[in-house]
Amino acid sequence: MLGGLILNVMPCVFPILSLKALSLARAGETEAGARREALSYAAGVVLTCVALGGALLAVRAGGAAVGWAFQLQDPRVIVLLLLLITTIALNLAGLFQLPVLAKGGGTRGAFATGALAAFVATPCTGPFLGFALGAALVLPTWGALAVFAGLGLGLALPFLLLGFVPALRRLLPKPGAWMERFQRILSVPMFLTALGLAWILGRQAGVDGMALGLGAALLLGLGLWWLGRRQSGRSLWPALAMIVVAVAAPLPFVRVADAAAALAPNALGAEPFSEARLAQLRAEGPVFVYFTADWCLTCKVNERAVLDQDEVVEAFRARGMRVLVGDWTRGDEAIGRFLARHGRSGVPLYLYYAPGREAEILPQILTVGRLTRLGS
Repeated sequence: MLGGLILNVMPCVFPILSLKALSLARAGETEAGARREALSYAAGVVLTCVALGGALLAVRAGGAAVGWAFQLQDPRVIVLLLLLITTIALNLAGLFQLPVLAKGGGTRGAFATGALAAFVATPCTGPFLGFALGAALVLPTWGALAVFAGLGLGLALPFLLLGFVPALRRLLPKPGAWMERFQRILSVPMFLTALGLAWILGRQAGVDGMALGLGAALLLGLGLWWLGRRQSGRSLWPALAMIVVAVAAPLPFVRVADAAAALAPNALGAEPFSEARLAQLRAEGPVFVYFTADWCLTCKVNERAVLDQDEVVEAFRARGMRVLVGDWTRGDEAIGRFLARHGRSGVPLYLYYAPGREAEILPQILTVGRLTRLGS
């Protein structure tokens, strides 16, 4: 629940939650209506999390070594997410009206918004979630599904509180022209999320795949603009056809690019992870191993803010620390099995091997001070 609660401040989830909260203030819901919307939103979040968790368990039962957010290892899913986030961003920017997020969405709109928030939050594995989702993989099925339901409940908790605590709703600002301006501001993090997804697509499917995704997003934007101009009229079919083409056309042509080209050199001199190489390096001295993915925001923040810092690089060199990196962007059976043995269902995972000792699992949120003290 704590891990799910933290997901609400992620840049792709917070605008959705904020807009839905503001819709309560704009609509002036009754007590009963606010509670119904809150419960519907929570149902959408929890059921989506349980469905994704059930799909993960089913795939693992079939013998595949996959973890949380496994669907993001397929570039076609990244294309769909890119188009979905682009749609939300253009809606928030005022290009067209999306009934799911608009006034009057009712319980069905609240349910759909909750499902949407849960789906776009799946790339995130922040504090508390690593151990919880790792434990889900060794629990009985009912216990694992309870973990995923707890994640969804935590994600839905802020809106549940708004729906059931009138005092919190009274703290919301009064409706006015500022709400439209705020909605436009909320489009900025969504556009940034779309930009990040385009970058991930380029890493997974190469420049050609990224160009396909951006071209589809442009065509989708034109279709949505057309739909926005005609949604009060009769002739919607051309705009809808353009939207369908934008979503469906690129999927058969997106292919996974060469994985070797994606591993760029870094200041730590990291080598690609393999268990054989790990065993060899452990016999020679201290080893630091980290597992990452391009779609993992926590991983990228740790790499830019901590691992790439000069103090860490100098400390590792001074102690003769060797570094291995496991890239799980496209999925890897060997990495999946290794993560599972260490009680994790996804990335990030950071391990320190002191000479002659077993792995020390480091926190998911790294600090420069913590890494510079390794081996001292």
